[in-house]
Amino acid sequence: MAGIVREEGGFRNSLKKILEEDLQMSVNEFCSKTGLSTSTIYKLMSESREPNLRTVREIIRAIRRIENKPYGNFIGVIAARPVLNKIEERIIKIEGREILVKEYPANSMEDAIIAAVMAERDGALAIVCAPIVAPTIEKILTIPVSIVIPRESILKAIGRAANETF
Repeated sequence: MAGIVREEGGFRNSLKKILEEDLQMSVNEFCSKTGLSTSTIYKLMSESREPNLRTVREIIRAIRRIENKPYGNFIGVIAARPVLNKIEERIIKIEGREILVKEYPANSMEDAIIAAVMAERDGALAIVCAPIVAPTIEKILTIPVSIVIPRESILKAIGRAANETF
C-alpha cells in the first residue's frame, strides 16, 4: 500500500499486485470474501474513482483478514497499566472463537488517544477503552470502539473513600 503516494496510479497498481500476486484472487473473489463493494473496487482499479481514506482502511483490514496476519487480527485494550495487569490471558475464548488481545498502556487522555491511533495503525479490529476517552477516539478511528466500565473497582474505590472519610 506504500505505492499509494509514490506515483500516479500507485493505489491501483499496488492493489492489483496484492490481488494477483499475494492473494492470487480476482476482484470478484476478493469482494465476496471481504464484503467490500465490487463496483467500488472496480472503479478504484480503473482509476475512475480516487479512494478515500475510509475505503483504503477497509481494503487494508480486508487484506489483513484474508492473509490472517496476527498483527492485524486483534482487539486493542487501552487502559492504565494496573488495569492491563489484571488481564491474565492474551488469547481469550469468547463464544468458541479465540480473540487475540493486545495491550496499549495509557495514563492520560492524550496517551489514550495516541494509543488508539497506534492500535488502528497496527491493525486492530476494534478498541476497548474507558468511557471518558471513547467519544474522542470514536471520532478519530474507523474501527469499532467498545466501552469498559470497571464496576468492581469503582465500588471498591467508593468503599475505600467512605472508610477514610466516615
